[in-house]
Amino acid sequence: MSDAGPWPTGIKLKKAERILEIAFEDGTAFRLPAELLRVESPSAEVQGHGASQKKTVPGKANVAIEALEPVGNYAVRIVFDDGHDTGLYTWETLYRLGRNSDKLWTDYLTALEREGLSRE
Repeated sequence: MSDAGPWPTGIKLKKAERILEIAFEDGTAFRLPAELLRVESPSAEVQGHGASQKKTVPGKANVAIEALEPVGNYAVRIVFDDGHDTGLYTWETLYRLGRNSDKLWTDYLTALEREGLSRE
């Protein structure tokens, strides 16, 4: 990784699979499902304005990515087919999501169950 943090060497949207593939210069590569990206959106709508305000987003089992829009040289805006497009996914955010995807997914499923919500 560079001093500025993780730097991507490739990013590819697999629309049919609803997967975002991203590789980084340290050799790591991740396949991030659209649903995980949507429910972990860095937007204030999902994250709130502090750790205690994070919202559990139900009903995104079939969400897809419509487009990727570059934001400078530090992030990408992901446009989802449910209209959500306010999250800026920095390279550091995408790296963190990839590194922690298993735990984030488990935490998400636990939160859905605890709150009586569904992925559907």
